[in-house]
Amino acid sequence: MPVVRSSETVAHDLHGVRFVSYATPRTGSKELCAWRGEIPAGTRAPAHTVTREEVLHLLTGDLLVTLDGESTRITAGDTVIINRGATFAVENPADRPAVTWVTTSLGLEAELADGTRIAPPWAN
Repeated sequence: MPVVRSSETVAHDLHGVRFVSYATPRTGSKELCAWRGEIPAGTRAPAHTVTREEVLHLLTGDLLVTLDGESTRITAGDTVIINRGATFAVENPADRPAVTWVTTSLGLEAELADGTRIAPPWAN
């Protein structure tokens, strides 16, 4: 039975955010990936366009999210659905960290504004 213990997770840091990987092919997942995002106070992650749909659920804190040019503030308990091909950015303007739970299908890639493509290990 695939059970991922918290002591077995792998953390990745990118653009000031920590991504703690739980469900990936390495841990036994065949179709989905899931991770916890830890976004420090004052962090502004760059906008990126995604190749797979993502579902982001805010566990704690407050965030300003921008999806295809439209910005909104979300609070703990809110969920954002980021459709394939959407351009997404997140900012934590608060004075405390925010924690998210994100799920997507295997193979997610992100393209930054400068054309750089990222295949994050927590989603592949």
